[in-house]
Amino acid sequence: MKASIDLPSLVLAVTMFCYWGYVGVLSHRKRRRTRRMSGIVPSQPLEKLMWLVWVPLVLAWMTLPWLAAMRGDGPWALPAFAREWPYLGLRWLGALVGVVCLRYSLRSWRRMGRNWRMAVAPGEETELVTTGPFAYVRHPIYALSILLMLCTLVVVPTPPLLLLALLHIGMMIVKARNEERFLADVHGAAYADYCRRTGRFVPRLGGGR
Repeated sequence: MKASIDLPSLVLAVTMFCYWGYVGVLSHRKRRRTRRMSGIVPSQPLEKLMWLVWVPLVLAWMTLPWLAAMRGDGPWALPAFAREWPYLGLRWLGALVGVVCLRYSLRSWRRMGRNWRMAVAPGEETELVTTGPFAYVRHPIYALSILLMLCTLVVVPTPPLLLLALLHIGMMIVKARNEERFLADVHGAAYADYCRRTGRFVPRLGGGR
């Protein structure tokens, strides 16, 4: 008798719920601490435009694994090959790597502490965080987010997820570059030196500590 729930999709769906749920917790903490929405809701025109794509993208990212887990019909339904070995084993690996991505994302968020922001916040003073995962890459949270999206695509190999993955990776690159321009203006030579020692998403050979 076949299981009524697809377990790799369910593991991934729970992971995504925890991931974005914690982002919500961070947003609430910052709003309560500062009494402002700066750094949560974007103020730059570029980030406002990205927000129009980002919000529905995140909602779809959280929803599609649940739909796949329930084994529904439609464009979000899992293809037949996804339920058979050896690809089923690859999907389990993707789900487990997704959990690891969540674990290290939590570590990166905690390392940022009060410097965490969802959006560029002109006028707010922030510390340049260069320790922990940030000693090796400038954007460990975005790098893990890209990897988590790729894990989602492996676990739920459907056309809607492929579209989400392409959009998400493109937006992460644009957002990372935008933040780097902002941080270069704020921190000057210190940030330029930091960039020389680290990679954007992948550690640079000979970089870090």
